[in-house]
Amino acid sequence: MFKAIKKWWKYLTAKVSGTLDEKADPKVQLEQAIQEAHDTHRRLTEQAANVIAHQKQTEMRLERSMAELEKSNNSARQALVLADEAAKAGDAKKATEYTSAAEAFANKLIALENEVENLKAMLLEATQNADNAKAAVAQNSAALQKKLSERQKLLSQLDQAKMQEQMNKAMASLSQTVGQDVPTFDEVRDKIETRLAKAKGMSELTSASVESRMLEVEQAQMNTEAQARLSELRTQLGLSSGAAAVEPPTPQALAAEAASPPATDESSS
Repeated sequence: MFKAIKKWWKYLTAKVSGTLDEKADPKVQLEQAIQEAHDTHRRLTEQAANVIAHQKQTEMRLERSMAELEKSNNSARQALVLADEAAKAGDAKKATEYTSAAEAFANKLIALENEVENLKAMLLEATQNADNAKAAVAQNSAALQKKLSERQKLLSQLDQAKMQEQMNKAMASLSQTVGQDVPTFDEVRDKIETRLAKAKGMSELTSASVESRMLEVEQAQMNTEAQARLSELRTQLGLSSGAAAVEPPTPQALAAEAASPPATDESSS
């Protein structure tokens, strides 16, 4: 049961992390990475400072021990000289005291010599560690400077990527459906062209109908003028009385007469 819960927890953690990476703003993540690099460099610098401080402390201890060693050496030598002078003067007590003091200084010299040797070894190691720490700080500083110089380049590339994504999205909306309630550019264009073609067709039909009516009016006017001329001719010929009873034909009759073949002279004779 515990293993199953652990597996599910790891799965959910990975899923949330993946979703976070997909939704996170790269600009914010870049700033986080730069800040983490700054923090890492600060911690490394502090550690290097501690290493260098230990090297400096060891160096000061060595200098102090060497000074103490030199002082004890001089004191031991002086004690031996005084012991020898006391012995020559016949003062056995002072000679013994000075000899004891010289022995104490000699024991101290031995201890100081051992301490100096140990401090020298420690200083050598501390100096190596300090050099390594300085090199690590210099290397990390160069890496940090490189990251800082690349930061502006990455931000520029990020802005360019966002602009290109917006452009791609805009171009895609011209040929692909954005949503169920939003028509595509091609659909709107086809709709406008269909409407324009239909309007032109109706305009042609209306124009044709008007033209036909105009032709009918012109034909009727011509027929009226013709009948007036015929009446004038009948009057001149003295046929106006017989022709007055004849009603002028209608435009429809004139059109039918024009469509039929004309009559010959034999039939009239």
